[in-house]
Amino acid sequence: MAAGPQKLMHRCLLLQPGLVNYDTGLVLQREARALVENGRYDGILLLLEHPPVVTIGRGGGDENLVAHPAWFKARGIAVAHTDRGGNVTGHNPGQLVGYPIFDLAKWRQDVHWFVHTLEEAIIRTLARYRLTAGRKAKYTGVWLADDKIAAIGVSVKRWITGHGFALNVANDLALFDTIVPCGIKEFGVTSLARAGVAAAVPEVAAQVAAEIAAVFDIEYSEPQGVETQ
Repeated sequence: MAAGPQKLMHRCLLLQPGLVNYDTGLVLQREARALVENGRYDGILLLLEHPPVVTIGRGGGDENLVAHPAWFKARGIAVAHTDRGGNVTGHNPGQLVGYPIFDLAKWRQDVHWFVHTLEEAIIRTLARYRLTAGRKAKYTGVWLADDKIAAIGVSVKRWITGHGFALNVANDLALFDTIVPCGIKEFGVTSLARAGVAAAVPEVAAQVAAEIAAVFDIEYSEPQGVETQ
């Protein structure tokens, strides 16, 4: 019997720089985008953590800051306006942040498909920990019942994606008491730790990377020389 057609695998780079401040994360995204634009890779996946920071997307969110900006400043919590989609969210250590810088022309030029597929990778990751996660029709992200465990906010320029997702692993959820996360007042937030799963960010990052590879048909490549521009 003749073998069927071989599945096309996309060549991507996986980078895990550890704990980096938000501005450094933006620089890493720009450097990754340049490599993808130049055709070095179909995509680059950055998996990292951020010190405490509140980010506000294109959908607004200043009105969803519960605490005064001076309160954040006094506690060393940055507040950053950014060009991703969505409203306000928070990042802090113990949360896995993923920035998939993908050329959608190599996959499918469909932003809704991209976001849905990211959600699927996170849902599958949580299933590895015996957590049944899902979606809500009105909102992006991944949910455990009525609590959001992963927020998603992306940007797309010339079909190359930016920003991405934030999965709460073992971070201090008190940060979310200082904002209205994603502008959603009727639901809460949760984490793997709050759901009873004891897992470190590097372990969860490995699972997420594997599931992203599976749903996007990715083969991770070894770095080719210097990976910054």
